[in-house]
Amino acid sequence: MRLESRSEYSPRAMLFAPIVAVLVTLGVCALLVAWAGAPVGQTYALLFDGAFGSRFALAETLTRATPLILTGLAAAVAFRARLFNIGAEGQLYLGALAAVAVGGMHGGSTFDLPLPLLSALMIAAGAAAGALWLLGPAWMKLKLGVDEVVTTLLLNFVALLLVSMMLDGPMKDPLAMGWPQSVALDPELEFSRLIERSRVHTGLLMACGLAILVWLIERFTTFGFALRAVGANHRAAAFAGLPVGRTVLLCALLSGALAGLAGVGEVAGRTSYVTTDMSPGYGYAGIVIAMLAGLHPLGVLLAALFVAAVQVGADSMSRVVGVPNFIADVIVATALLTMLVATLLTRYRLRWGRT
Repeated sequence: MRLESRSEYSPRAMLFAPIVAVLVTLGVCALLVAWAGAPVGQTYALLFDGAFGSRFALAETLTRATPLILTGLAAAVAFRARLFNIGAEGQLYLGALAAVAVGGMHGGSTFDLPLPLLSALMIAAGAAAGALWLLGPAWMKLKLGVDEVVTTLLLNFVALLLVSMMLDGPMKDPLAMGWPQSVALDPELEFSRLIERSRVHTGLLMACGLAILVWLIERFTTFGFALRAVGANHRAAAFAGLPVGRTVLLCALLSGALAGLAGVGEVAGRTSYVTTDMSPGYGYAGIVIAMLAGLHPLGVLLAALFVAAVQVGADSMSRVVGVPNFIADVIVATALLTMLVATLLTRYRLRWGRT
């Protein structure tokens, strides 16, 4: 058996690859549900109902999807240029920390600036923190040939340790009774609610708008063309005169900024302060979302909604049928594997026999 590259592959096949991957994932995980002794149909019905079956469930799914859209975009942009950013988790935390550093109630008050300007500075600080955290690995990849998968992954732990140090030191909330959390954000800087009596905030609109903006950049700008060319073949792009190094660095800044904005959204839209357990793995889930979306910015919206629905629905489902909510992690991980296989088969065909 061998793989043979297809001379051309159908765009329709690439479009349906995520759908097939999700269906295969649900089929594989149905075996695990049956093995646990739970009815498969009822389990999946409860999973869907827990994610979309009520106003509260829908609101929680949209709330969970907001940071996933941004981390999915961060991974999709970087992967498009073959810059494998595995560090969105750390970039998210540093973005959140920078947002509180600018907009937090230090000593009972924040900076004496007009509210619109302070809000813009808070968002810019979060984006800049995430962008600069990825700039180092991108530069080392270009100049020293260091594998960015290793550096970005390890920097996640460095970022968490840095956040932990700040929460136990200069940015510790004196009113938290010893609990490791940062000072609170100025309430006037928090994002407004899109749905009353819910946690859905305007960060969702920001995330959707950025998905559209990233698609427009990739599709209609010279930078987007260079990004796709470098990702397809960086040697050919360099031979054609494209600025490969500059493109990769700009891609790193954009990717890191998107992940940093996910942290800003969590602080300003949901928690109002930073803790070391603020993210349940949004940065790592963004990799799955980017792959499910085929690295397409608009596809990230649907992929993030799917992952969020699985995570939220699994919590309510597990209480009824007794299947552990860890099934959500299994579904997400299996979806990544099946999507990789589906993408492989759209680009290559299997050949049997001797060459």
